[in-house]
This record gives sequence, structure tokens and C-alpha cells, in this order.
Amino acid sequence: MDKEVNVRSSLLKLLWHRIEEDDLPGLSAQLAYFFLLSLFPLLIVLFTLLPYFPIPHQDMLGMIRDFAPAEAMQLIEKNVKEIMSQRNGGLLSFGVIGTIWSASNGINAIVRAFNKAYNVKESRSFIVARGMAILLTFGMIFVFLLAIILPVFGREIGLFLFSKLGYTSQFIKVWDTLSWLVSAIILFLIFTGLYWIAPNVKLRCRSAFPGALFATLGWIISSIGLSFYVNNISNYSLTYGGIGAIIVLMIWLYLSAFIIILGGEVNAFYSEKKRTNC
Repeated sequence: MDKEVNVRSSLLKLLWHRIEEDDLPGLSAQLAYFFLLSLFPLLIVLFTLLPYFPIPHQDMLGMIRDFAPAEAMQLIEKNVKEIMSQRNGGLLSFGVIGTIWSASNGINAIVRAFNKAYNVKESRSFIVARGMAILLTFGMIFVFLLAIILPVFGREIGLFLFSKLGYTSQFIKVWDTLSWLVSAIILFLIFTGLYWIAPNVKLRCRSAFPGALFATLGWIISSIGLSFYVNNISNYSLTYGGIGAIIVLMIWLYLSAFIIILGGEVNAFYSEKKRTNC
């Protein structure tokens, strides 16, 4: 028991030291900027793939809508609709290739932040590093598509089966509860992949679990907390006028970036502790 308390205490002390030493607030601001540049290109790729899957448009942003503040979500939906209405090219166009390149900038920034957490330099060539970022971007797109497809079909199948038994309303209540669990599992898988593959360090998959669990819980709690604060306490539109929604979106992206980087620091702590014990 005392040993576990000491480990937690040392983890908190090291994380506080790393926050100051690695300048996590500054890194988070940089990462939030790249997230903003990558967010819409990533969504454009997803919407470009949408005609190839039997998915309603309103379900595409469902996972983001569950956690994002209302003002930020309205801004995202508005801009995605405007951008997609002006696009004429198909999936295999140079525009989409350029869009994927832009979307990979966020992953590339995450790689640099994780390398700093592990105190390693990027020894991989530019082509290899950027190629890995693009592959991770494709991986995220694939996971997001699964995250959208599985709930849609699962809900339809469940409604069909439970309607035959006369328990439609009960199923909807259970499904709404389970959807949060499904979203959490998907987030955990995404974070595990990032923490395992992105750093320029050889890691086992399970070594990414502590940071992935921390990031999943931290991201959900911080997103819900920010949504509650924005929707019930603060009025950014009154303070900032027309750019209030942009401010809310940037704050949400900043908090997300901070949680993700901190999860990398958690994994770096346990990795360093394991090497020390060996």
C-alpha cells in the first residue's frame, strides 16, 4: 500500500516537473494550432468517403457532438457544410491528397511532443516520419468510420429485434448509455495507437495503456466540464461577439492537446521507471 502511494506521489511530482520543464502549456498551444489546421481537412476526408458507406450525414459528427461544446460544434458543422458544398472533385483527386497531407500536420505535431516527453530526438528521415504521420491519419479515419458505422448498424439491428419483443423504448435507453462506453473504448484505442507508434522509441503495445487510459478519462471529463461551463456559466458570444465560437473551439482544442501530451508524459514516466528497475 505504501509503495503504491509512493509511486503515485512520485508520478504527480514528476508530472508537475515535466509540465514546467517541457513547457506543456506552450506545447499545447502549438498543438492546438495544428489541431485547428488539421480538423477541417480530416472532416473533409471523412465526408468525401461518406458516399461509399450507408451512413446518414447527421451521424458523421455524432461522436464529436457528444463531447464538444455547443458553440464549437455549431462552428464545425457550419464550416464543414460550406466547404463540402463548394467541392466538386471526387475521392481520388489531388485536392483530397493535399487535404490528407494537411490533416497529418496534427499527427506530426503530436510526434514531436511525444519525442520531447521521452527526451529523444527524431532520427527518422523526413519521408519516414511524414509517411508514418499520414498512415496514422488514415488509421484514425478508419477508426472514425468504424465508430460511425458500428453504432448506426447496431442501433438499427437492436431496434428491429427489440421492436419484435415490444421493448423499443427500453432498448433506446440502454443504447444511449452504451454509446458512451463505445465512444470511450474507441478513444482508448486511438490513444493507444498514438502512444505506441508515434514516439521515436521502441515500445510494447501494453506500455501505452497507462497514458491511453489517462488521456481517455481526462479528455472525456475535461470536454464535458468545458461544455457545462460554456453552456451554463460563461457566455463567450457576449464577451467576444462573433468570434466567441472560435474562442470556445480553441480552448477545447487546447485542453485536448494538453491532456494528450500529459498522457505521453505518463507513459514516459512508467517507461523510465521500468528501465531504472531493470
